[in-house]
Amino acid sequence: MTVRVYVPRETTAASVGAEAVALEIARVAKRRGDIVRLVRNGSWGASWLEPMVEVEFDDQRIAYGNVDVEDVDSLFDAGFLAGGEHQKRLGPTAEIPYLRNQDRWTFFRCGLAESLSLEDFRSRGGFAGIEAAFAAGSDEVVDRVTESGLRGRGGAGFPTGIKWRTVAKTEASQKYVACNADEGDSGTFSDRMLMEGDPFGLIEGMLIAGFAVGASKGYIYLRSEYPMTQRILDKAIAMARDAGWLGNNIRESGFDFEIDVHLGAGSYVCGEETAMLESLEGKRGIVRSKPPLPAISGLFGAPTVVNNVVTLASVANILRLGPDRYAGLGVGRSLGTLAFQLSGNVKRGGLVEKAFGLTLRQLIDDFGGGTATGRPVAAVQVGGPLGAYLSEAQLDTPLDYEAFADIGALIGHGGIVVFDDSVDMAEQAQFAMEFCAIESCGKCTPCRIGSQRGSELISKIRSGENGADHEALLLELCDTMEHASLCAMGGMTPYPVRSALQHFPQHFRPRAEGKT
Repeated sequence: MTVRVYVPRETTAASVGAEAVALEIARVAKRRGDIVRLVRNGSWGASWLEPMVEVEFDDQRIAYGNVDVEDVDSLFDAGFLAGGEHQKRLGPTAEIPYLRNQDRWTFFRCGLAESLSLEDFRSRGGFAGIEAAFAAGSDEVVDRVTESGLRGRGGAGFPTGIKWRTVAKTEASQKYVACNADEGDSGTFSDRMLMEGDPFGLIEGMLIAGFAVGASKGYIYLRSEYPMTQRILDKAIAMARDAGWLGNNIRESGFDFEIDVHLGAGSYVCGEETAMLESLEGKRGIVRSKPPLPAISGLFGAPTVVNNVVTLASVANILRLGPDRYAGLGVGRSLGTLAFQLSGNVKRGGLVEKAFGLTLRQLIDDFGGGTATGRPVAAVQVGGPLGAYLSEAQLDTPLDYEAFADIGALIGHGGIVVFDDSVDMAEQAQFAMEFCAIESCGKCTPCRIGSQRGSELISKIRSGENGADHEALLLELCDTMEHASLCAMGGMTPYPVRSALQHFPQHFRPRAEGKT
């Protein structure tokens, strides 16, 4: 009898030894005469349990967490192929609270499916969305996406249906779909995890977008720091093409679509949509002035849908299950789910897909298990290195776009970095300015020069040099950067600086005065 054993083929799991564990399982099984089929699935997102090995037994999957190479012999001795007891046994995967309490919409196949199996993908609803799109017609697809309330998951939160309708209505002989997979924010990994765990899901989302707006070519702009992701995507695209899901006249629909993967060169600002388009065109990654919007004149001057990985991968289920079901999740204008990514000083780091509306405190305590050090939470940065720092008093803020905007913060791509009370928030504020100075494309003065002056001002404040006057000047500089920068790189750098000044003023006093 062949037993299926799941070992993730995913960057986080690989970084803590998953490849070696997979080889050791195969070696020990052969030595013992056990017949196993190693299935390389994606990660479930419980990064704190990786490598998480699963065994399919008695119509369920039994999980074993933090498995090391040295554990494999004892696992076999304990009868883990039949779900046997072992100190690393977690029980049925479906009953692990971290996973059981999520709202899996976009990531429902991640961990569940073999990432590079078209058969497995199809058996779990794969390509049913594009088939529904072909049956409904392009106009109806745009209507359904609009009705769902889906907003861009890359950070801006712009309504996806409005963007698609603009591209669809713009007359042009050539249109494009550009998938922004340049996931550069600190504490973010949802794009990577999805591309590695469900690459065909992204391909299907791009197909639906292309069909809806009349585009025949798609590009995935992937950050070069994701080598495993690139290998998986390249293989998935080739498999989809060989199976007739890419190319000309797809499934006799009359629709042609191709996808290429384009590697970025490590520039943070290329996560901004127009800088990304410049890079795709072979130019230096510098932001463009707007208007025109990319939806009107984007890649090579053609109408272009620019969407994030998670945005595109959310679409297939909207077509398959209906827009009302998606819109039934979330609160207010923040509908559906978001993949929140927990990192920093947190006990249980990983990905948590939940409907909008839960609070930061619930996310950090119930899923993250509090800080890894056991010390109190002092600050939480949400939305990447340019997101605001929230204090402990703000942890009960609901996670939705409007609630965060009301307190001068943003959800962004869903990255959440936790700090305990040992953090130096003045140092964190200075890092934001230094980060902007290093990563600025240099096109506009407020970002290019303002970030350097900002770092200098924070240094003077921290040293006690005319602190009140320099703080007033720093706040004035923040206003200039926010309102005069050409893009969000300079425009958002003031968020972490102002929030640190507001919530942690004592950290900006000279060290001789001490911090509390």
